[in-house]
Amino acid sequence: MAVGPLARIIAQVIVPAIAVLVRALPAAYAQALGNAKKGGVTAAQAVTRKAMSKEEALQILNLHQEEKLTAEAIQKQFEKYMSANEVKRGGGGSFYLQSKVYRAKELLDEFIDEKKEEQQTKAKSPEQ
Repeated sequence: MAVGPLARIIAQVIVPAIAVLVRALPAAYAQALGNAKKGGVTAAQAVTRKAMSKEEALQILNLHQEEKLTAEAIQKQFEKYMSANEVKRGGGGSFYLQSKVYRAKELLDEFIDEKKEEQQTKAKSPEQ
């Protein structure tokens, strides 16, 4: 018989708490979108993360822009940092750092591919 009054007390605490959350969450989201718009950012940009820049990718892989950027140099640094941050090792690894290294390599590989395509296009255009 003691369960009835206890359940009623718990319900009296939980129901108002849920009602507060139901009203507060949409208001907080609307305010966040409003703040993002004031900063010149669209709602989609506010939610999604910006892409990594080439300079950031070079810093992550410890490469310098002055150096001749080659696929071999990128691969060497990639392997070095991926193995250094291996999660399976004795607790010293970081999946977050591995993902940053992977994304940096991916971006720089795309950059090299684009550069090769530009060079091929330039080489073909004088012939025509």
